Amino acid sequence: MATKHKRVDIQGSEKKALSGAKIVGSVPDDERFEVTIRLRSKNPSDPVSSSSPFVDTLPQNRTYISRDDFNTTYGADPQDIAKIEAFAQENGLVVVETSPERRSIVLSGTAGNFNTAFGTKLQHYEHADGTYRGRTGALSVPSDISDIIEGVFGLDDRPQAKPHYQRHNPQLVSSKPKSGSATANASNGSFTPPQLAALYNFPQGLDGSKQCIGIIELGGGYRPADIKAYFNKLKLPVPKVKAVRVDGGRNQPTTADGADGEVMLDIEVAAAIAPKAQIVVYFAPNTDQGFLDAISKAIHDNVNKPSVISISWGGPESAWTAQSLQQYNAIFQTAAALGVTICCAAGDNGSADGVNDGAQHVDFPASSPYVLGCGGTKLAASGNTITNETVWNENANSATGGGVSAVFPLPTYQNSANVPPSANPNGGTGRGVPDVAGDADPASGYQVLVDGQYFVIGGTSAVAPLYAGLIALINQKLGKPVGFLNPLIYGSLASKGPFNDISTGNNGAYSAGLGWDACTGEGSPNGAKLLAGLGG
Repeated sequence: MATKHKRVDIQGSEKKALSGAKIVGSVPDDERFEVTIRLRSKNPSDPVSSSSPFVDTLPQNRTYISRDDFNTTYGADPQDIAKIEAFAQENGLVVVETSPERRSIVLSGTAGNFNTAFGTKLQHYEHADGTYRGRTGALSVPSDISDIIEGVFGLDDRPQAKPHYQRHNPQLVSSKPKSGSATANASNGSFTPPQLAALYNFPQGLDGSKQCIGIIELGGGYRPADIKAYFNKLKLPVPKVKAVRVDGGRNQPTTADGADGEVMLDIEVAAAIAPKAQIVVYFAPNTDQGFLDAISKAIHDNVNKPSVISISWGGPESAWTAQSLQQYNAIFQTAAALGVTICCAAGDNGSADGVNDGAQHVDFPASSPYVLGCGGTKLAASGNTITNETVWNENANSATGGGVSAVFPLPTYQNSANVPPSANPNGGTGRGVPDVAGDADPASGYQVLVDGQYFVIGGTSAVAPLYAGLIALINQKLGKPVGFLNPLIYGSLASKGPFNDISTGNNGAYSAGLGWDACTGEGSPNGAKLLAGLGG
């Protein structure tokens, strides 16, 4: 006879209903879906955190762990996996996928069985933007497996993140964007990605060959015909773009008014900077489970092996559960150990990040200390010269994100960055966001082709793939991935001029100034100097 174990709450699993949401009924007991469980590492000491990628060491002197070796040393313990499989069987759940390297198990079952297994009650909720399956309170499991499980994702399928892009002009801006001169379009001040690469002095003679850029998308899709047309008009090689399905997500283009604008912006910016790089787009549902699984699969992808990943989706830290923040952050730490750079958009709604509670909020995942947070500027140019660059701030709903994390403490690499205390009452000093910046104001935005139409699109969504493309070029030149850039940016690179300091403007609660600030970080890129500083 099986021994009954006391039930224990899963730390950090507490959830609240979305603001304004109303319960419209219980989820039927026979409704089926899948859930991802994150397990602890077999190596509790996790010495990866003290390895060379986490200190101010040039890429050629860094030692990264391979994906296979990471699985061997830091993956899930087979005995832990067996215990969770037994737990699943006891509760009528089916094991769909086991991934020791990602420390995850995917279970399929009914709402009734999941309610029993995790001590919760799933309800259907209705809110301003639609409906979702949700829960409130904490999850619980038997005490004999409580130490094994670090997070449960997928019981709740509310939208987790939003794309950080803004469309400036719904009209066709140009049928023939130019690939040569960096002069902005006179009628709207917009740029093609190659024009921005010239303005930001990206290294020449490189095309991203033998590199792979991963892109995370939580909706929308791309049309190969659009990609071909866009790059033909730029007179650039048509990039190789591959879609990877995660948790049922897929390349599903709709209209230019939907998430297609985000997908095409990301692909076209990254690939225009590094046209010979392989572009792999990981499509997943916009849930905490889908987002987590997409990032994890991209980082551990042993087939495509992206060395840099662009993420243009996010949300204020307050919108995430503690278990989500912890598990996403652990995955980003893994990326750093593997030599994979993660570029994340810092948000498009100023220092409040779109939250109307009178407080300041930073965007996650840009606030993770293991990612390169990408803020936004407004850019003006004449010929191949930047004439003015300031903080992007048109209004509270069209301004770069940035500020001080309420979750993650000040990382060691920012000790000398003069990160201010949080602008919130009684706020301490945490991780400062962003790290770097680039053109993001829709008024000086990017000319992209979406569903057959050219638009000018801005937002920090554009800055993440801009840096991803630059890093692909640098990786190509160095012959080794730069990996986790942050310790270098705030360390030995600081004196080598790899960034254009932005000292004018604010994003609400924070103002730009000399050196690092909570609007544009260290500034916008000087690509050639960044490459030189990294040993290229």
